[in-house]
Amino acid sequence: MKIWISDTQASSHRLVRLNCEEHSDYAYLGDLDEGELKNFFLELQPDMDVDKNIRLIQYYGYLHLFIIHKK
Repeated sequence: MKIWISDTQASSHRLVRLNCEEHSDYAYLGDLDEGELKNFFLELQPDMDVDKNIRLIQYYGYLHLFIIHKK
């Protein structure tokens, strides 16, 4: 699955936007298979529900993740 990414970081959170269509303000992440996508999600947040998020991006073609930095 070809994925483009927009990654915005702040001191309290991180907003990661993934899209399966090219956008001018997104960077190309790569052509990821399901295993690579699982590894990418686990790098973002180890306790993430990976299977649910993979199903969501496959169905909708985009996924927005709001990750709160734990202190």
